[in-house]
Amino acid sequence: MAFDIDMIKKVYSQMAERVDKAREITGKPLTLSEKILYSHLWDGNPNKAFQRGKDYVDFAPDRIACQDATAQMALLQFMQAGKKTVAVPTTVHCDHLIQAKQGAAPDLKRANETSNEVFDFLESVSNKYGIGFWKPGAGIIHQVVLENYAFPGGMMIGTDSHTVNAGGLGMVAIGVGGADAVDVMAGMAWELKFPKLIGVKLTGELNGWTASKDVILKVAGILTVKGGTGAIVEYFGPGAKNLSCTGKGTICNMGAEIGATTSTFGYDDAMERFLRATDREDIADEANKIREYLTGDDEVYANPEKYFDQVIEINLSTLRPHLNGPFTPDLATPVGELGEKAKKNDWPIKVDWGLIGSCTNSSYEDLTRAASIAQQAIDKKLKPKSDFGINPGSEQIRFTAERDGLLNVFENLGATIFTNACGPCIGQWDRSDRKGDEKNTIVHSFNRNFSKRADGNPNTHAFVGSPEMVAAIAISGRLDFDPMNDTLLNEDGQEVKLDEPRGLELPPKGFEVDDNGYLAPREDGSSVEVKVAKDSERLQLLEPFVPIKDSNLQGVKLLIKAFGKCTTDHISMAGPWLRYRGHLDNIANNTLIGAVNAFNKKTNFVKNQLTGEYGGVPDVQREYKAKGIKTIVVGDHNYGEGSSREHAAMQPRFLGVAAVLVKSFARIHETNLKKQGMLGLTFANEADYDLIQEDDTFNFVDIADFSENKPLTIEIVHKDGSKNTIKVNHTYNDAQIKWYREGSALNLIKKQNA
Repeated sequence: MAFDIDMIKKVYSQMAERVDKAREITGKPLTLSEKILYSHLWDGNPNKAFQRGKDYVDFAPDRIACQDATAQMALLQFMQAGKKTVAVPTTVHCDHLIQAKQGAAPDLKRANETSNEVFDFLESVSNKYGIGFWKPGAGIIHQVVLENYAFPGGMMIGTDSHTVNAGGLGMVAIGVGGADAVDVMAGMAWELKFPKLIGVKLTGELNGWTASKDVILKVAGILTVKGGTGAIVEYFGPGAKNLSCTGKGTICNMGAEIGATTSTFGYDDAMERFLRATDREDIADEANKIREYLTGDDEVYANPEKYFDQVIEINLSTLRPHLNGPFTPDLATPVGELGEKAKKNDWPIKVDWGLIGSCTNSSYEDLTRAASIAQQAIDKKLKPKSDFGINPGSEQIRFTAERDGLLNVFENLGATIFTNACGPCIGQWDRSDRKGDEKNTIVHSFNRNFSKRADGNPNTHAFVGSPEMVAAIAISGRLDFDPMNDTLLNEDGQEVKLDEPRGLELPPKGFEVDDNGYLAPREDGSSVEVKVAKDSERLQLLEPFVPIKDSNLQGVKLLIKAFGKCTTDHISMAGPWLRYRGHLDNIANNTLIGAVNAFNKKTNFVKNQLTGEYGGVPDVQREYKAKGIKTIVVGDHNYGEGSSREHAAMQPRFLGVAAVLVKSFARIHETNLKKQGMLGLTFANEADYDLIQEDDTFNFVDIADFSENKPLTIEIVHKDGSKNTIKVNHTYNDAQIKWYREGSALNLIKKQNA
């Protein structure tokens, strides 16, 4: 039986009325995305038509999911909200703080020893406030959600950008910062600008070496890392119905890499099969009663150009396998063309590692397709030229895969089976074969491949592909290997060719598990005591942020002018820093250390205007903070791209950064800045970025008149006394300006609850 079935029945009982009303008000047929959005309005039944990309709308999400790295800060904030229990079903999943090194058992044991303080904190907070808790080793948050909590037509938010994975089961699932999650946990509305809509029509059927992963790799190449910003991507067409549910999840998962608000598919037979296979027949039965409301209207899909802001069409029958990268997930290359491209760009051809898993590709189907290639290598006497690492998506998948002999196939090939956790995908990888900054190549089935992402080495060239393609490339040991056309020399000196991968959508004998790792909370947690040691290096109770006064915004110093790509990994690195995610002061020591200084092209090396000397970004900023001087960060396009990491906003705020001025923002990061009471601004004229000099001081001329739809004026004072006056834009509405004036959104919640 499904979790929270009464809540799901309530959603379904209201959906038809609300969708019918939305059709009446808008005067048109609706996409699936619109049906879900209009049926989850905070005020209930729709009473107006919203303008895409313009109107801010209050929503009522059905549930929340948090992973351990972000849950710490989210729950530390929730503890300040003055509530006895969470207002909507919420879960915490311990998957980020487990480092991949030796293998599942020793790695999990070590994680429980080194992070027990954090796990104990999360378990106790979950117990106290009615939150479901998934133990370390239970699985990767998004795969666990897909198997247990996702349901067609629902809306959820999660404190991880890949929450969007649940779109594979027909949800509108959106990654947010912890402060957004706290709003909903506290019983408040969740605000989002009504998204634009991108339709992707899929025709044909996948065949041969092409996998679901190749759909999103192709889309990423078309839309780039910012082409989906502010939009929901909705997949439809006969090709969409030919994809498995977990394949749909893979596509939606990596939609985060094109900046999309989320991605989704309409309810179909594949979703029903997955629901029934994961012991949720009750949801499937309820969904079937309102089936037409859980997908887009026929008129929409027949004439998509009339109803979507942009339409892309992909024929799955002719789609080629891709490997995307290095250093960015949108650099798309068909496999057969990669060798020539690699030689031209001096990318290392030798492949050292093939990594399969992560929240993107760790389903039973993924493992079977990759295992079919691994078994061929054994049968054809091919010795892998690269190391192998496997991360199953959940304990249910691991147990079932072990029962069915899949893991044994990988182990016979010399693979290391890591814990059911994120591992190398988020930098939790103790990679023993590489030290320093040696140039090398790896291939993986993950979603992100930014510089330093997997192993901390800026010269690791990471390429993203399907699990079966990763397996083939790793066996060959060469980036230029094309399994569709090339042969390999086996141990007998014979040339052999790999056959096409074969996989199973679902386990023929069903899923099985002894202990899925779930701990239900107490019915009454009022007596549970949450302990945080005062001398803890891992956890720190929060102090409310003090509002930034208008007088503080005169004489603002430049902290750093970031050059080029500046993701949340650059602003607040993961990897070894994950251990400090619950301690704001300690993790602030990594603030912007990965950002490239535009004036010297170095990282973590900026000028201190007080001394004239250069130092690390956090060190210089702490000196400004000690003197009561506010600072500004200047950046390029798509600033804050990447994960939902609210630390990338909280850390600068904690250290005294008042404003971030960029050419454009990634959606989640801009919202996070607003939530933490900072100014997130964009150049009215992008060329003004070039005016910023290393010793500049900034005066916010009209900050006292900060209001909705009104640009701000900034006076830039240069070292030689010359000045430039520029206009900057913002997207703050009246409610968000109140967050800023109160010091943070959380401060406003506490004030309203007082």
